Amino acid sequence: MGFDRVLAEGDVMRRRATVLQRLHIDGWLLFLLFVLATIGLFILYSAGGKDEHLLIRQASSFGVGLLVMLIIAQVEPRLMARWSAFLYVIGVFLLLVVEFMGHKAMGATRWINIPGVVRFQPAELMKVFVPMTIAWYLARHNLPPSFKRILVSGVLLIVPFVLIARQPDLGTALLVMVSGVFVLFLSGLQWRWILGAIAAVIPVAIGMWMFVMRPYQKQRVLTFLNPESDPLGSGWNIIQSKAAIGSGGIFGKGWLLGTQSHLDFLPESHTDFIIAVLGEEFGLVGICLLLIVYLLLIGRGVVITLQAQTVFGKLLAGSITLTFFIYVFVNVGMVSGLLPVVGVPLPFISYGGTSLVTLMSGFGILMAIHTHRKWIAHS
Repeated sequence: MGFDRVLAEGDVMRRRATVLQRLHIDGWLLFLLFVLATIGLFILYSAGGKDEHLLIRQASSFGVGLLVMLIIAQVEPRLMARWSAFLYVIGVFLLLVVEFMGHKAMGATRWINIPGVVRFQPAELMKVFVPMTIAWYLARHNLPPSFKRILVSGVLLIVPFVLIARQPDLGTALLVMVSGVFVLFLSGLQWRWILGAIAAVIPVAIGMWMFVMRPYQKQRVLTFLNPESDPLGSGWNIIQSKAAIGSGGIFGKGWLLGTQSHLDFLPESHTDFIIAVLGEEFGLVGICLLLIVYLLLIGRGVVITLQAQTVFGKLLAGSITLTFFIYVFVNVGMVSGLLPVVGVPLPFISYGGTSLVTLMSGFGILMAIHTHRKWIAHS
């Protein structure tokens, strides 16, 4: 009887897997995304000062993102490739709209605001459109890419980078560029080009310092090098963030019992510095558990990348997965004082509607690449 029960349970699991496959849903991705979203809502409730409206808006954004993800998952990868260039042009056009007619808030012009309808950041869309377009372009030609292909890809990267950096939003601009660079790297870029790019980092960094970076961005770098030089000014964020994480110890103070965020010592506690709230309330154990969920999600993305059956699918899935890793790495490094503060939110945990929907769109693309494999193989 026990053996028959095991067989029956196995049949049920196979049927469920078949249903998910027909709906073009990857069960593991969906499960891990729900786990992250649930953790995010718990931490956001505390970090946002028990603001229920903030929680409802974030949950609503996740619901919209989930719907967008499921819709994108139904799209065949070859159709994505066909429309990628058009989406890129639309994205650049929206960045130009922001440049001349964008909504200004907190000293930056990053949003398109349609009163009573929606307010969103077009720069977030380019995190998906840029790698998709470069993957489509490179996949149409023999790999590794020639110098001409690399040059064209570079132009496709530079245009949105400059427009986003002018908003100013250097953090998002760098993430958009990184997403495209990952596509180039995965396309089999020759080592001479990689070494050349590494050698160019220093002069490029000097040029950005002199001509691109704003005074407050330069101050962030100087603060990273020596936060104690201005403890009540530019160094306040990092010092309070590290104090919050350190005060949590191994197991934390308990949910809703953090002092740094609830007494307003920790700025931006519900956005860029939210992991400091997690560290204070749940300690090292809580942070490690969150990182494990992230690693499982990234590992699933790597599996999907390896199993992709087209060059376009491999390049795009790999770029999305590696870029997601960079999101987590940069935010955790930034909040713990290991990297300069660049305004990168923690995926699925930090508050932000457009960012959340964009992330879900990326995972919808991963699902589409993975679940359409059989169709591709027989087409």
